Formats: sequence, structure tokens, C-alpha cells
Amino acid sequence: MAKEVARQPERVETMRAADSDRQQIADRLKMSLDEGRLSLAEYDDRVREAYAARTYADLLVLVNDLPEPGLSAADVSARRAAEARRAARRLPTALMVLWTVWGALAAVNVAVWLIVAATVGTDVYVWPVWLLVPGVALGAVTIGVQEIRRRHR
Repeated sequence: MAKEVARQPERVETMRAADSDRQQIADRLKMSLDEGRLSLAEYDDRVREAYAARTYADLLVLVNDLPEPGLSAADVSARRAAEARRAARRLPTALMVLWTVWGALAAVNVAVWLIVAATVGTDVYVWPVWLLVPGVALGAVTIGVQEIRRRHR
């Protein structure tokens, strides 16, 4: 019986590149030349290196400093600004945990109150209203943290 040799997962960068991969990089370099991102000398050097590349790492280093074809500097700046705004709006993990805990406690208390109110024949004190106190405090802390983060940017 022949033993099967288990191949270890290879990192993409160390894998050997094919002729079609080299051609794709050369095409991307040509688009960058056409857009004015590369000088003719840089283009010649990079294309020569692309066709001499053996691995994906050798190819990727040739286009790492180039944006996707067709993107202007304004497009790249707009994408970065949008990512920064998204990151600024994101709550810190500690606040996300606190909001999750508060929401779970509020849901359980309201559910228990509804069950008790439905099964008891008389009016039941609405104790879940007291959960608004820590909720308002948590809301104030959240607004304060977001304001501090906004000022630091």
C-alpha cells in the first residue's frame, strides 16, 4: 500500500506563479503606465521583473504601491475617509458588551413582567421602568466616549 503524503498548506506568496499570472501583472502595469502612475523606465523595469518572477510574492511586490486600475487619487482618498468615518462610529468593545448585557437584562425583565401581569388578576407594578436609569447612564457614557474619540481625531 502506498502511503499518501499529506501536503502542508502553502502560503500563497511562496507558490510558483504561472505565465497567465505574469501576464495579468504586466497588464496591470500597462494600465498604470497609461494612467501616468509609472514612468516608462519604471514600467520597463517592472515588466522585466514580472516576466522573471517565480513566485506570487515576486509578482505582488511589483504592484503593491499601485491603486486598483481606474481609481483616481480622489477615489482612494474618499475610500480611506469613509473607512476612517466607519471606524470612528464603531463603539469600543467594552461599551458593546455593556449594551448587550443591559439589553439582555431589560428583555428578561420585561418578559417576566409581562408574564406576571398576564397571570395575576390585579395591576402589577411596572418594575422594568427602573432599567431606564442604568440605560440612560450608559447612553450618556456612550455619547461622552464618542465625543472624546471625535475630538482626538
